[in-house]
Amino acid sequence: MLKAVSLGPGDLSLLTPAARWAIEEADVVAGYKGYIELVPEGMLEGKIVVSTGMTGEVDRARQAVEHARAGRRTVMVCSGDAGIYAMAGLLMEVLESEGLLETVPFEVIPGVAAFNAAAALLGAPLMHDFASISLSDLLTPWERIEQRLQAAASADFVIALYNPRSRKRADHLREALDIIGRFRRPSTPVGIVRKAYRVGQFVEAVPLHRVDVEKVDMQTVLIVGNSATRLVDGRMLTPRGYHRKYAL
Repeated sequence: MLKAVSLGPGDLSLLTPAARWAIEEADVVAGYKGYIELVPEGMLEGKIVVSTGMTGEVDRARQAVEHARAGRRTVMVCSGDAGIYAMAGLLMEVLESEGLLETVPFEVIPGVAAFNAAAALLGAPLMHDFASISLSDLLTPWERIEQRLQAAASADFVIALYNPRSRKRADHLREALDIIGRFRRPSTPVGIVRKAYRVGQFVEAVPLHRVDVEKVDMQTVLIVGNSATRLVDGRMLTPRGYHRKYAL
């Protein structure tokens, strides 16, 4: 049995019972070393732990598949939701390439995604249609990311930005905000959430033209409002449209 297990944003209260049970029942726990540290204390005792660095995803996935193939109950832990920019897809690709999809049982345990956690801390910014875009060009060409930013912005989606800025990609966020800014008012609210529900949490909502990219790192999610999003007592609100149909 192989499971991709979602840890949520990192706070124990947001770890689902299904995820906790999967980890407790596992013989092998695999994951990026930073995510292994999010597993509640004591839950790794007596288990085989497979931990690799940030660029060790393929090796980590192959090791997990081999353990599962050998009959060990194996989980791959991921922050947020395992099926959103995480390891569920890569595990399926490895199983597929080795012809194991029909012989190794595979399951994804869902969780609280990063944009869910960020939205909750910001108020209600995702009440209408939204798009999620990663600014990492390690696996996706930057030209394609630019196309997606322009398409989402021109269609007036609320936009959640993942992997917004790193030392090697220091300019990508500024470029992304400039693209979005062609279709948004300078006063459009932008939520900035770093380390949601973890030690060091930072939350603020500012107008698009006042976003300080220096405050942003890879542990940050940004939510850019649409044309209807507004700030209400410091929090973001994207109306669903009830005010047009009902007296509020």
